[in-house]
Amino acid sequence: MAQGILPFKYEAEKKTTGMTALAGLPVYLDLAQAIGLSKSIQKHLKIRAGGQGWTDSQMVIAQLLLNLAGGDCVDDIKILEGDDGFCEVLRKSEMHGLRRKVRRALERRWRKGKERSVPSPSAMFRYLSAFHDEEQEKLRRPGKAFIPAPNMNLRGLVKVNKDLSGFAQAQNPQSTATLDMDATLVETNKSDALFCYKSFKSYQPLNTWWFEHGIILHTEFRDGNVPAGFKQLRVFKEALSCLPEGVKKVRLRSDTAGYQHDLLKYCEMGKNERFGRIEFAICCDVTESFKKAVAEIEESDWKPIYKIINNKPEKIDTEWAEVCFVPNAIGHSKKGPEYRYLAKREAMAEQLELPGMERQLELPFPTMQITGNKYKIFGIVTNMDWDGEELIHWQHKRCGKSEEAHAVMKDDLAGGKLPSGDFGENAAWWWIMIMALNLNAIMKSRVLGKSWIPKRMKAVRFKLINLPGRVLECSRSLFIRLTKGHPSFVLLVEARRKIAMLMPAPGG
Repeated sequence: MAQGILPFKYEAEKKTTGMTALAGLPVYLDLAQAIGLSKSIQKHLKIRAGGQGWTDSQMVIAQLLLNLAGGDCVDDIKILEGDDGFCEVLRKSEMHGLRRKVRRALERRWRKGKERSVPSPSAMFRYLSAFHDEEQEKLRRPGKAFIPAPNMNLRGLVKVNKDLSGFAQAQNPQSTATLDMDATLVETNKSDALFCYKSFKSYQPLNTWWFEHGIILHTEFRDGNVPAGFKQLRVFKEALSCLPEGVKKVRLRSDTAGYQHDLLKYCEMGKNERFGRIEFAICCDVTESFKKAVAEIEESDWKPIYKIINNKPEKIDTEWAEVCFVPNAIGHSKKGPEYRYLAKREAMAEQLELPGMERQLELPFPTMQITGNKYKIFGIVTNMDWDGEELIHWQHKRCGKSEEAHAVMKDDLAGGKLPSGDFGENAAWWWIMIMALNLNAIMKSRVLGKSWIPKRMKAVRFKLINLPGRVLECSRSLFIRLTKGHPSFVLLVEARRKIAMLMPAPGG
């Protein structure tokens, strides 16, 4: 009986063939081995220590691989298990370099022998449940922002990611860390999820992006009703504690959510014992009092902003000026810190209104009438003495890579589809996705080269991960064969050579 219109049929092989659709994914196993990722997981997570069945390392790495391969839900692990060739490589890789005693101990974790290469969906759900704390859920109060305290297992994931950051630092030491703090909304239909300020159910993780390395240094998973700036100082301190050795100076960038006077004061007064005074440039609220200060700026004090177009600076319809402004929150103290405020105005084109809609047009940004013209108005508070235009361009870089990372988390990886109604399970899923993002970032920057850094996962999967191949075993060695003349063959061989030359992190 014909299966379809065209002259071909699908048939299942009668036995395993060693075929794989993920011939490039084992390179990430190579990188994970160089990082010491499995050892880090076993060191910081003790959920499966001393028991039977899957180890912590096997559970976490399976979820990392699921993210990289393109899966976006727990059930997608079945697709990974169905790839005979890759599963064979994974089984061999797990035993590589282990002493006979350790290998035997791993084998004894399975009473009837290990039949699968990756955990089943039900096993993975049971594992994720260990990150949820029912006692914290009892502390919730209706209508109030609440962040459940992470249990020991979630704190273990933070430490594993810290080790990943330390490895990135070991490959390319940076004395300065520019940290971009930004929250992102993850829309969901989970019944226990709460409504965000945009009136849909969501979660709202607060992420700290390390600009120099292009990785997420720290994240805190939150309910959708928790404002982005809620307890941001505490999160910032936790992020600072994740910075590896060698970092001497820290700079902070944030949107208006970071306009918290306790955070500004902490940075300016040098209250961090390790880093001292922390420079910052943060968008400030454009309040009525700020608008009043902007209105008092002389027209001659507005300076143009230039943009590089075709390698030449060209003036755009945006200007900046210093603002003499002291917010009420700090104006009552003579000994309080003083900050520098900048205003940026952007000329608006005339907005045409439909008949009957006069004066009903609401804009998502603050505006002002200045000398008869209408402008978008933005404010920045800083403790830095840079030239105003240079500072504005530098602060705007926050809106590039850190916000692009949010799209990667939710669209390219599994961060956009949360597995459970339980907060802790979703927090663990989010953290493991973050580690997959960072592992891929290290792969692109330290192994594949600069031209790969801007590539999204779609391109990485097409050119590197989702390659057809056959896995063969000969003389106790595994071979992954690609089609003759495949353009990615040289890329894979060169990537493995570079991984073998990477420097281990201190203490790794």
